[in-house]
Amino acid sequence: MRQPVVLDLDDSVGPLAGRVVLPLRDWEETIRFGCSMRRLHRFGQLLAGTLPREHGTVFLGSGDFHHLTLPLVQRVPGDWRFQVVVIDNHPDNMRFPFGVHCGSWVRRVAALPRVSHVHVVGITSGDIGRKHAWENYLTPLRAGRLTYWSAGVDVSWASRFGIAASFRSFDDTEAMVEAFVDAQRTRREPVYLSIDKDAYAPDVAMTNWDQGTLSEAGGAAIIGAVRGRLIGSDITGEISRYRYKSWWKRRLSAMDGQVEADGHRLSEWQAQQHALNLRLLALIEGNRR
Repeated sequence: MRQPVVLDLDDSVGPLAGRVVLPLRDWEETIRFGCSMRRLHRFGQLLAGTLPREHGTVFLGSGDFHHLTLPLVQRVPGDWRFQVVVIDNHPDNMRFPFGVHCGSWVRRVAALPRVSHVHVVGITSGDIGRKHAWENYLTPLRAGRLTYWSAGVDVSWASRFGIAASFRSFDDTEAMVEAFVDAQRTRREPVYLSIDKDAYAPDVAMTNWDQGTLSEAGGAAIIGAVRGRLIGSDITGEISRYRYKSWWKRRLSAMDGQVEADGHRLSEWQAQQHALNLRLLALIEGNRR
């Protein structure tokens, strides 16, 4: 098993055998939830200078840090093209005028020359519904570089914009998983996998974002669908508490619907998260290229 890496930004990831821990708490305020592209570039340079050339799954901590997948995808070695498969309850392709944040990074990944396609699987959020249609970046959807895989969301509005082919909508999560697995049977490209555990139902892993309905078995089926093609992976969605020093981040996170973690149950939920991390890590390594 390759060594897992923990980006220790919020002290939320439990102990993992053989892990490499990068102490990064000094970065928490400036990059948590969102940051400028210049700051994210600096963080990417830090990773490039400190991460071992070959490593296993990278643990990002809270889902507030999901935009850190961008520099990780950018540093995938080699010159071949690859897919990015994101398991997430949200599209992470929403408009954000202040740089990049945990809900807007997918657009930038889809634009990378080596990325052949991005699949976001597990969406049950209204972020892709009619009410929030204007907030989605349409360019990667129109270009056929991004596909949303959702369950129980009315996405009929996409037809009017000529992007219905980029929306795979299903009545339930089980049907969505089955269709994704079938679609991957004929694919041969390598895959970078990014997991935000808010895609899972709360009884699988409690997070501090609104959650999806994916079962653990469903997640395992998605991972199994790319067996032998995984070239990189990260996991986010830990539950942690943090009060921003800057008022504008407090305001933005509140506007984005983030839920305050219950301090009385935090240790219980973190133990649940850690147990899932261990199972996911074993599953990913068992399916790695």
